[in-house]
Amino acid sequence: MSKPVCVVVGVGPGNGAALARRFHAGGYAVALLARSADLIGELARELEGARPYACDVADEAAVARTFSAIAADLGPVQALIYNAGSGVWGTIEEVGAKDFEQAWRVNALGAFLTSKQVVGPMKAAGRGDIVFIGATASRRGNVKTAAFAPAKAAQRSLAEAMARHLWPAGVHVALAVLDGVVDLPRTRKMMPGKPDSFFIKPDDAAESVWQLTRQPRSAWTFELEARPFGETW
Repeated sequence: MSKPVCVVVGVGPGNGAALARRFHAGGYAVALLARSADLIGELARELEGARPYACDVADEAAVARTFSAIAADLGPVQALIYNAGSGVWGTIEEVGAKDFEQAWRVNALGAFLTSKQVVGPMKAAGRGDIVFIGATASRRGNVKTAAFAPAKAAQRSLAEAMARHLWPAGVHVALAVLDGVVDLPRTRKMMPGKPDSFFIKPDDAAESVWQLTRQPRSAWTFELEARPFGETW
């Protein structure tokens, strides 16, 4: 029997890699998407049966080609985890139009384009999971989030619109707000005085997302928030 397929979009060394490992451990064949092939190639060698795909998620043609390849290589997608995120921190006076547009293209347009590739097959199967990795910025702007917050707000609204449309068809669409400084060697080096409890641990974040996809249909969650206790929110 073939494995179910999970696509993790935006695989970096932190939460993205942890999400891939968790779904692989849960029995999925994992497709790893990132703009650069370097990290995902290494991770694919670690996770038996995983496949790496270099893809710019803001490029409609590239997304279509990539998901056609995934279907041919692994089969129909049963879980889409959208972890791609980008944003420049700055006030309205500091960020430029290109910064604003790029944040929207990665956080919102990419989520839209990749979702379009899996919705039809999921509806036909009567099941599936789509989880967007969001941020508290989706609900309020702050001084330095003039580009990032509007992009995340667009992503959240897209997820909500999709959930209302797709839940009746058996497709669980959810938003996982994961806030905090990710526990990585480089962040530890940047913040040497911070205790363990200050950081969000990628494996723990991935477990929270995994549990979203295990929920019974009669009690699905739309929006999950997960953060260290000391995080401001």
